[in-house]
Amino acid sequence: MAAIAVALSPLSFPVGPTKVYPAQHMVNGVGGVLLGPWYAALVAVVVAFVRNVLGTGTVFAFPGGVPGALLVGLVHKYLWRRDYAALLEPVGTAFGAVMSALVVAPLALQLGSIRLTLTLEAFLIAFLASSIPGAILGFIVLLVIRRSRGLIP
Repeated sequence: MAAIAVALSPLSFPVGPTKVYPAQHMVNGVGGVLLGPWYAALVAVVVAFVRNVLGTGTVFAFPGGVPGALLVGLVHKYLWRRDYAALLEPVGTAFGAVMSALVVAPLALQLGSIRLTLTLEAFLIAFLASSIPGAILGFIVLLVIRRSRGLIP
């Protein structure tokens, strides 16, 4: 799953100091349902790390990806064992936007790794513009997998 997300990483677009990336949120939704919370979060960390090393991501890939994967996995595992749990990925990403605006951006600004910071509203808009379509795509991928009777019983 991490390889799929990294391979699709050129499909991102810049918003201020971030590079929003719908494919990450798609993988988060699918991974949260299929792999569970901890492996899905691990996939998100690996993808964020590799994207940063390759220059296709920013420091905001960590708070932008991990909370969504974790939330989908936790909800699917403990509350709602339906594929619809993948559609909750933007809720976790919204939490990541808050972390980005309040913790990561000021720290990155002080360290000189970014020159521009965004407001909380700007982070929310940017991250949700990426995570909503990504979560919908992830849900569609899960439907296709279920209908194909391929990977999931």
